[in-house]
Amino acid sequence: MYFDTSETQNMIAQSIRDFAEKNIRPHIMEWDEAQVFPVPLFKQLGEMGFMGVLVPEELGGAGLGYHEYVTIVEEISKVDPSIGLSVAAHNSLCTNHILTFGNEEQKKRWIPKLASGEHIGAWGLTEHNTGSDAAGMNTTAKKDGDYWIVNGAKNFITHAISGDIAVVIVRTGEKGDSRGMTAFVFEKGMPGFTSGKKENKLGMRASETAELVFDNCRIPDANRLGEVGEGFIQAMKILDGGRISIGALSLGIAKGAYEAALKYSKERQQFGKPISEFQGVSFKLVDMATEIEASELLLHKAAFLKEQHRPVTTAGAMAKMYASEMCVKVANEAVQIHGGYGFTKDFPVEKFYRDAKLCTIGEGTTEIQKVVISRNLLKG
Repeated sequence: MYFDTSETQNMIAQSIRDFAEKNIRPHIMEWDEAQVFPVPLFKQLGEMGFMGVLVPEELGGAGLGYHEYVTIVEEISKVDPSIGLSVAAHNSLCTNHILTFGNEEQKKRWIPKLASGEHIGAWGLTEHNTGSDAAGMNTTAKKDGDYWIVNGAKNFITHAISGDIAVVIVRTGEKGDSRGMTAFVFEKGMPGFTSGKKENKLGMRASETAELVFDNCRIPDANRLGEVGEGFIQAMKILDGGRISIGALSLGIAKGAYEAALKYSKERQQFGKPISEFQGVSFKLVDMATEIEASELLLHKAAFLKEQHRPVTTAGAMAKMYASEMCVKVANEAVQIHGGYGFTKDFPVEKFYRDAKLCTIGEGTTEIQKVVISRNLLKG
């Protein structure tokens, strides 16, 4: 076991910190309160290689691995989790789905623009009546010569309005059949392909979430990813990697909240001394730091397995489950340490507290992670 971060990771972390301090921190509350998705920022992130982290250099990407990817999402999320969430969704869901399951022509057609940030990616699986029960989806595609006619809607889709390209899983077979779904790449401007209601959210408000709507949308068969009926199986494999990114997002939130609480506890005086000197506060900080450390180890183990092309379903689910629940606890304690000031928007912990909760829901709830883990444990 080797626990030191690589020189590349350290350079990337410093690069992201510098970028975030200059381009993200000054606008955090402005974007949050107006629920603005800052598209120009993502063009800048693309120029730095952070919109195509896992994409090979020959396709215009950074050609980095999962340890570096975790570092990037974590460092952005320490400053603004909304931006970390959007970077994660673009990289690990949309871009990675095409990269993993697209043919050479499809990769050359879509990946370079996604990797550069010229195009922003979305990914659609969830529907109004099918969250955890993805196999029960109602969005259908019917074959019509060299085209498919798609009808239905997806919801809770990151970048549904601003996205240029969306990988969407639709039903091409019987409802409930895990081999009855197929993945397609939809492009903005296709007749019958539009965005719908934008969600008014508790947290992650600068990361756009809305509906995708399909009304007799004709999509060419050339936009199909992989074989007919493979969509659900592809989605589950993509979510294995996606869970690592949500774990990284959770870790960033926790570190951001913890660092803010540590700083405040040293500055805030009560009864003639810093509150950090009171055992009630110092023990909270101990628990926070320890759980962050445990999450980081779980996460980088999953990243290691992913890079080694070894089974990662259990490790990824464990890392995501633990880190997401941990970040909610840490954010909660950070607010508590701030006392009344933690309940105001003058300190960053208020926003970390709101943003944290999504991590226990997105890309598979905590309960679904337990289903995934238990199935694998009981198989052994």
